[in-house]
Amino acid sequence: MDNNDDYSNDDEENRSHQDPIIGKVFFSKYKAIKKLGEGSFGKVYKAEYNGENYAIKMEHKSKEQGLLELEATIMNYLKGPNIPFIKSYGYSGDFNVLVMQLLDKSLEDLINKYSTFSTKTVAMLGYQMVNILQYIHDRHIIHRDIKPDNFVMGAKEDNAKLYILDFGLAKKYRSSKTLVQSPYIKKKKLTGTARYASIHALEAYEQSRRDDLESVGYVLMYFLRGNLPWQGLKVRSKEDRYKKILERKRETTSEELCKNYPHEFFEYVDYTRNLEYEENPDYDFLRQKFKDVLKGLNEEMDYIYDWTTSTDLKKRANKKKQEVSVYESEDNKNKDEKDLESNHHEQEAAQAYQLDRNETRQIKRNDSHEFSKDRGEDKVESVCCTM
Repeated sequence: MDNNDDYSNDDEENRSHQDPIIGKVFFSKYKAIKKLGEGSFGKVYKAEYNGENYAIKMEHKSKEQGLLELEATIMNYLKGPNIPFIKSYGYSGDFNVLVMQLLDKSLEDLINKYSTFSTKTVAMLGYQMVNILQYIHDRHIIHRDIKPDNFVMGAKEDNAKLYILDFGLAKKYRSSKTLVQSPYIKKKKLTGTARYASIHALEAYEQSRRDDLESVGYVLMYFLRGNLPWQGLKVRSKEDRYKKILERKRETTSEELCKNYPHEFFEYVDYTRNLEYEENPDYDFLRQKFKDVLKGLNEEMDYIYDWTTSTDLKKRANKKKQEVSVYESEDNKNKDEKDLESNHHEQEAAQAYQLDRNETRQIKRNDSHEFSKDRGEDKVESVCCTM
């Protein structure tokens, strides 16, 4: 964990007319070079260090919520293929700072550009979302803020992979030892984003796995339809808005929401809406719904989305070539070692043949040849967050 490293003051005189964070260096390493986003959670910047780019998420220390430390803790605990890796977390100047893997566009950015997604793209996204949530849920965590902004595509050669972000509202829903879930109680307010929140979440009940999965259904239908029935309601206040969204969601049947789209989407939404609080979701069943959609379209899970370019495909192909090259190199190395060991044994046998029996036994007792190789492992900057 990096602590008390004040950011540097390079080019201070030129900052009066621009974002004061741009150009500053955090933890004596990561230089902020571009602002990527801002919200109630804080700010996100693109940063550079040693020729590599990272994302820096910042939260002012004065924030009462203090969500960033929780997020860093949970992300470090989860550590998965669809979870951005953390490089460092700590405080710098007036900010809590999280340095993590830099990704590409969020699904919110992409839907704003395309208005709607094709059925094929939505099915492939849904399949991955279920995979991601099962991974998180199996580790006793629920996300509680499923929305397009929090799903982001990988960068460069990982442009086919979907990642999940923003664990500031996430929590453990059960004991990792006993697997006993949190009590099903009614709270004072909603946790999450009203547009995509489950009906139970809008009613302010304690959330569980079912709520994350129900939210995915609304996200997917938003991608297909371009809007949801509870958008654009005339309201007087935030509380009134939540109330009206809840009423409209209750009134909108799963069949009505998914009308004119493959029936598998209706089956997904209907299934997740009817899950019990402590029920273990059938993730295989849900995944199969999206595979069936693709089958009905005569399509495959090729990860070619509406926005995939020829350049994206070339990057993926180059990555695959590199992986094959590394595999073949390792395989050849193992083969060479086996050949060397085999040749050695043949020579040893020929020499032993020339000696009498007692000498041979003595040689075999005393001679020992071991063949081994060193395998370096990737090292990453450690963080103190544990869970």
